[in-house]
Amino acid sequence: MNLSALQERISNVRNEIILHPLYPRLQELQDLQQFTQYHVFAVWDFMSLLKSLQRGLTCVKNPWVPVGSANTRYLINEIVTGEESDVDANGNRTSHFELYLQAMQQLGADTTSIEQLLLHLQQGMPVQQALQQLRLPRAVIDFCSFTFSLIDAAPIHVQAAVFTFGREDLIPDMFHELVTRLSQQYPQQIATFKYYLERHIEVDGDHHSQLAMQMVQELCGTDEQKWNEAATACVEALRLRKGLWNGVLESLKESV
Repeated sequence: MNLSALQERISNVRNEIILHPLYPRLQELQDLQQFTQYHVFAVWDFMSLLKSLQRGLTCVKNPWVPVGSANTRYLINEIVTGEESDVDANGNRTSHFELYLQAMQQLGADTTSIEQLLLHLQQGMPVQQALQQLRLPRAVIDFCSFTFSLIDAAPIHVQAAVFTFGREDLIPDMFHELVTRLSQQYPQQIATFKYYLERHIEVDGDHHSQLAMQMVQELCGTDEQKWNEAATACVEALRLRKGLWNGVLESLKESV
């Protein structure tokens, strides 16, 4: 197996996400607010998976010793720099997660749950306990629980594959068009979210995706078992992303 074969294996479930009925259902500002209240947890656990990869592929303790391949060290450090220390619309350094949180606040979305989660974690509460204690939607808990099961136990090549193929490159043009339209109606409320999305496309969708695919190729090499393990985990990650979108859609239907 190789990158092309892995992409072929995940193509059906990936297309189900890109063509998900959630997207045409998002029409108004309040719909976008509801969407972000679910999606922010995926943005947060994406950052957590990123740091797990950095921990596994580089040396992050003293005394320093060389770890793994210099190629993979470069690839993951390059991605970490962009994700953890990008710039906002005013040129100030910020992580993509913090930028997303700013966008939610400007949108008028409820950030209570994600802020409470961060507080629990800063106080030392285990992730699973914090997720359960907040009484989050089942789709959110299932999605994040899978990510942290990978962080806790999955081989690094599996984590890298899920990071690369199961994550943030799944938002179709329809969503971009919605945000552009809403930004014309609500320029003050949508500005930061529109910037986040544009930055996401520019950095994550192009440069970072290429680096991440190189990382998977480097880690799996010619080992057929590693490629199969990676593909299996990617399918499950995408299935849970579809479940997350199902959860958003159900919540929108209930709020009508």
